[in-house]
Order: sequence, then structure tokens, then C-alpha cells
Amino acid sequence: MYIVVEGEDPGFDIFVNGRVLARNEDALEKLAERLGVKPLLEFFSADHNSMALLLDEGAGDPEWAKTLPPPQWFSPDDGLETICALMEYLRESPDNLGCDTRNVIRELEEFERVLHKTAVRNLKWQLAVSWR
Repeated sequence: MYIVVEGEDPGFDIFVNGRVLARNEDALEKLAERLGVKPLLEFFSADHNSMALLLDEGAGDPEWAKTLPPPQWFSPDDGLETICALMEYLRESPDNLGCDTRNVIRELEEFERVLHKTAVRNLKWQLAVSWR
């Protein structure tokens, strides 16, 4: 999982390592729902080119990809609400996720850093996924 920021060049490094988050997405989704925030995958969006790459990687059904809505962009504040709620809970209850919570928090901190910069610049973002 990684962040895409609106526009050609947002003017800052948007690299995040979302491998641990992707591996634990089911647990994080359940946790987000318990906390009353949007699960991370609700910020997923892709254009047809991105979906073509995912299909080439063996993810998804080509027929389903044809029905995709137009790409959506999200407020960084909405993403930060989810990220911060997850981090706060995991810092207070590190054993409740059933995985390497330290690395999950580390990746959430990377997402938080990028979303803060995105907010300062009044840009929007979306979550992208790579199956490689």
C-alpha cells in the first residue's frame, strides 16, 4: 500500500513503506471499524492505467476493472483521522493486533508524515496498492 498525491509533483517525498500495513489489512480494517474511523482501504482509488498494472500483476478480474468509478481524491485530514486513531490505539494496546505492532506503527507514522505535508499544501491523496 502506498500514497499517491494529487498532481504531477507535490514538491516533497511521498514514499511510504506499506508492506506491513498491507499484510495486516484485515486486522487493521476490523480495528478501524471498532474505533469508528474509515478503514484504510476505503481511501483506495485507481485510474484505468493503474488498474491495468494491477491486472498485469495478477490481481483482480478484468471484467470488474471495467466498472471502476472515476478516480477519487481524499482529504488528508480524513486519512489522518484514521491513521492517528489506529496509532493511538496500538500504542496503548500493542498486543491486541496479533502481529508486529512496532512495524505497523512505524509505517503508520510514515503515512502520517506524508499526509501532514499533503494537508499543508492543500492537496488531496489516494491509497494505491501493488501486489508485487
